Amino acid sequence: MNTPKPWIARGVAILRQSLSPVVTEPNELDWKSGLSPNKERLVEHLSAFANHSGGGFMVFGIDNSLGSVTGVTQETVETIVSQLANLGRDALEPPIVIDHAVVDWERAPILFVHVPEQPVKPVHRRGKSIEHAWVRSGGTTRSASRQEIGAMLMNSRAPRWEELRASSRLALPDLLAQLDLATICKLLERPMPADYDDALHWLVDEKVIEPDGDGGYLTHFGAIAAARDLRPFDTLQRKRLRVIHYRGLNKVETIDELVGQKGYAIGFEGLIGYLKHILPHSEVIREALRAEVTVYPEIALRELIANALIHQDFTIAGAGPMLEVFDDRIEFTNPGGLLPGKTVDRLIGATPESRNEILAAAFRRYRICEERGTGFQKVVTAVELFGLPPVAFVQTEKAFKVILYAPRKFADMSQSERVEACYQHAVLKYLSSGAMTNTSLRERLKMQERQRTQVSNLIRDAVNAGRIKRKDPDSPSSKFAEYVPYWA
Repeated sequence: MNTPKPWIARGVAILRQSLSPVVTEPNELDWKSGLSPNKERLVEHLSAFANHSGGGFMVFGIDNSLGSVTGVTQETVETIVSQLANLGRDALEPPIVIDHAVVDWERAPILFVHVPEQPVKPVHRRGKSIEHAWVRSGGTTRSASRQEIGAMLMNSRAPRWEELRASSRLALPDLLAQLDLATICKLLERPMPADYDDALHWLVDEKVIEPDGDGGYLTHFGAIAAARDLRPFDTLQRKRLRVIHYRGLNKVETIDELVGQKGYAIGFEGLIGYLKHILPHSEVIREALRAEVTVYPEIALRELIANALIHQDFTIAGAGPMLEVFDDRIEFTNPGGLLPGKTVDRLIGATPESRNEILAAAFRRYRICEERGTGFQKVVTAVELFGLPPVAFVQTEKAFKVILYAPRKFADMSQSERVEACYQHAVLKYLSSGAMTNTSLRERLKMQERQRTQVSNLIRDAVNAGRIKRKDPDSPSSKFAEYVPYWA
């Protein structure tokens, strides 16, 4: 069964109100008996509706003056839709995409052409200045005033990278063939679409597809998240995740290199499986049974991979996310620096913010990661539980890197690593409404009671380095002193 397009009910309601009790055309709708030969005027109407709040409708098959139904034929529908679609694409800047539907009205078919409001305004005549824009006023289309153009500019929003087109225009079956809908439905715990119409409406709502008549375009988000194969998309070739496995502690000898082919979301579990296969393992006892687990906590792997994918700057050409596996560490690198206002010291427990909001929200709904700012907090908590060295956050000019280290004893850590472990532990305790103590730090570093003095010396060094401070500086006791991050 075909699912009605969501905008049809709104268009029908507006038309019904415009025909009764008094026949009058509102700003949201313009009815016509047929297609005007004046293409310039048609362009003006398209511009006006694209600039109008909520968009609008052109309805064909209604007498221009009386409001009586004249109906349309199949041939008329094809001619009108084709010409308006071409004008929207070729005669306006930025180009617009229309949609259409034939509705039974008083036992006669009429054609609704939906012109959605454009995020980037003013929509104006191509090749002309922005002053060649039109608006709807008093049920008619007129030239926009300078004040109206200024208001449109203030309310304009440039499309995100995720919303841009990744493919050429394709018929709906060809669009769906590019996507792994079964995996996406499984991640969302929803049934597969019942038919093409159901699939189209769902994927448009998900911002996976930009519709255009009976077909459309795959968006960057749709492809990067759910494409079966990213290789055919020229703009996404370099955005595929690279996993490089080295022998030893440097990049001299490569064991293997894997370049992802699937969209990030549908290929995520396969990537985790690959990593668990190549990473070193240790044997543990669980419920009286021996089991092998990687020396790196899986939750840390998941969060750091998701972070690198979600927070990358897609606008940096020729660069993509990369995961490098060495004998003693894993480095997660993504193009783009930290967002303004973010600092390396304050990433654990920071307020969530992303330059790719659609992708971040999708990963949360796919249950791949959370979008609550707890990702790094979970990573550091897992690192402490596994007794690993502290996580390293590295900001470079055009990239951001997180380094996860393999297990190493306290004696083998550098002094800077020990101080960083102390700081990160203090942050975790503070975020849990607590404070770091000598005892809690010893437990985090897997050290014994007899090493209390050694831990006290480390705490003193961290205080002198300006990384932590006494929670109560006036307390005379040092044995049971509590510590918080320097910024607390």
